[in-house]
Amino acid sequence: MNRKSLGKWIGVCGLLGGGVLLLSQSSCARGQQLVGITIQPSSFTFLSADPALTANFTALGTYIHPAVMKNITSEVTWSSNVPQIVAINEGAASPTGNGCGVVNLSASYDHGTGPDNNLVTGYATVTVDNPLISNCPGGTTAPVLTVVVESTNSTGNSVTSSPSGINCPAQTCGAPFASGTTVTLTATPGTNFVSWGTSCPGAVDNVCQIVVSASVDVTAIFQ
Repeated sequence: MNRKSLGKWIGVCGLLGGGVLLLSQSSCARGQQLVGITIQPSSFTFLSADPALTANFTALGTYIHPAVMKNITSEVTWSSNVPQIVAINEGAASPTGNGCGVVNLSASYDHGTGPDNNLVTGYATVTVDNPLISNCPGGTTAPVLTVVVESTNSTGNSVTSSPSGINCPAQTCGAPFASGTTVTLTATPGTNFVSWGTSCPGAVDNVCQIVVSASVDVTAIFQ
C-alpha cells in the first residue's frame, strides 16, 4: 500500500472512530436519568412570621448515565404543604404572616426514574416560630412532634393527632407536647396510606402511637 492510500485509510478510520465516540456520548446523554433530589438546606427556622423574611433553598438533582449532580432549582416544581403559613416560589420561601408551625416543602421533577410516572421528589422542613404565641414551636420548651407527609399519586391525605395539635397539611404539621405525652397519629384516608416508614415502630396500619420525650419527626407515606 502506497503512502497516499495509507493516509486515506487513516483518515477514514479517524472519522469512523470519531463518529462512534459521538454516538456513544449522544446515546449516554439521551439516557441520562434523574434518580434523586436533595434540597439544601434540609431545614430552616424563621424566628417570626414576618413576610419580609426569606430563606433560599436549592434543589440538587442526582443523575445516572453518567453519574452527576446538577443544580435544578429553576427546573423543579416547588410546593408548600401549608401555603397559608409558608409560601415558596422558585426556591425562595417566606412566612405569610398568617400563623406559625412546621411546614414541609417539596421539589418535584417528572422526568426522572421515580416509582410513579417518573416523578422524583425531594423534601425539606420549615419552622415558623413566634415566641409570643404559646402554641408555636418557639413559644414553649416542650419537645415538638413533627409529621412529614410524603405522597405520590393520591391527594387529600392528612394526619391528625390525639391530643390535638397536629392537623397536617390543613393547619400545621408540628406541635409541642409535654414530655412523656403519648400521642396517637391517625393517617386518613386509610386506603391511600402505605406506611410510617421506620419512624414509628409498633404502628398498626394507619395509626401510630408514640411517646414524645424529645423533639422527633414521623413520616407518613401515602401512595
